[in-house]
Amino acid sequence: MYAIINGRIFTGEKTIFNRAVVIEGKKIKKILKIEELDVKYPNIEKKDIKGNLVAPAYIDLQLNGCGGVLVNDDVSAKTFGIMNETNIKYGCTLFTPTLITCPDEKIENALKVMDEIEDLESLGVLGLHIEGPYISLEKKGTHREDYIRVLSDELIEKIAKSKTTIMTIAPENAKPEHIKTLVAGGVRVAMGHTNATYEKVMEMKPYGFTMVTHLYNGMSSFTHREPGVMGAVLDSSDIKGGIIVDGHHCHYGAVRIAKKALGENLYLVTDAASPAGTDMPEFMFEGKRCTHKDGQLRNEAGDLAGSVLTMDQGVRNLVEHVGVTLEEALKMASLYPAKAINIDDKYGRIKSGHFADLVVLDEKLELVDVIVKGISRR
Repeated sequence: MYAIINGRIFTGEKTIFNRAVVIEGKKIKKILKIEELDVKYPNIEKKDIKGNLVAPAYIDLQLNGCGGVLVNDDVSAKTFGIMNETNIKYGCTLFTPTLITCPDEKIENALKVMDEIEDLESLGVLGLHIEGPYISLEKKGTHREDYIRVLSDELIEKIAKSKTTIMTIAPENAKPEHIKTLVAGGVRVAMGHTNATYEKVMEMKPYGFTMVTHLYNGMSSFTHREPGVMGAVLDSSDIKGGIIVDGHHCHYGAVRIAKKALGENLYLVTDAASPAGTDMPEFMFEGKRCTHKDGQLRNEAGDLAGSVLTMDQGVRNLVEHVGVTLEEALKMASLYPAKAINIDDKYGRIKSGHFADLVVLDEKLELVDVIVKGISRR
């Protein structure tokens, strides 16, 4: 047991002062006034954070790879371990490894591997995010055209029974019965890589679409005569979605507009691939050669192929370039993604009973420390 002292505390809801955070084992035991600490815990070890800010650690719900590894290359505990250790360097302690459009055998192998790993959360893993192959040819991005298809009823059943947290599908190609099956199994169904009309989204949404993948990117744009997927999302109060705030995927002004429209339904994602956290000049993404240059990942056709964004840089970009308040940026990186997949009862807040996954930030929002399940990693 120890106490974090001498810092501001962002609880996930608000910033408080003159408080200590008592951590016991993997969890937060109590938040109490400084003057009460020595009375209730006279011999407790103290961790002085010297006026810095402690906040809930970051959660990334779309991560293709980082640290030199890619989920599509190797779905394994080893890959997840490398991704987790890389993430921790940037304040992210939880993520959904993301498998993009690929053959059935690779999806089935991923489901098998996920099922065989007993303690996924020890690797920072919150379940699989399957992005495709049930998507639109027109909005495929860097996904391979020859792999895009409607999945079989049998494979949808397997996904519904697996440790899959999110599945991204194009509404115009979706079978309503498949959406219902996935939702009944606890999978959150997101619309993405879609060229659907506004009307098609509104028609399909009641079957179980509750999320949207990388807002603005890989979807029909908004115009005044055809609002498209973007318009349908902005016109909905029940769709939660991720946005890539790297300055390349979306203009910062577009992020600001989305934030005003969606409020707490909008959260930060990286959509990072293997070069994130490295200086790799190129990599292969399902058979496509992609290059890493000027902070961007692009395939040979010039399409964006994920990002090299890290969650801590995303938070800084939200504050410095989008003009989001610090508290709101921190919520977008932690509480809102936790709410999106219903884990805010144990993550995303500094609260008694929640896991002690925390970041300590200086005035420039640079990481001073990352605490994972109560253990300092700096």
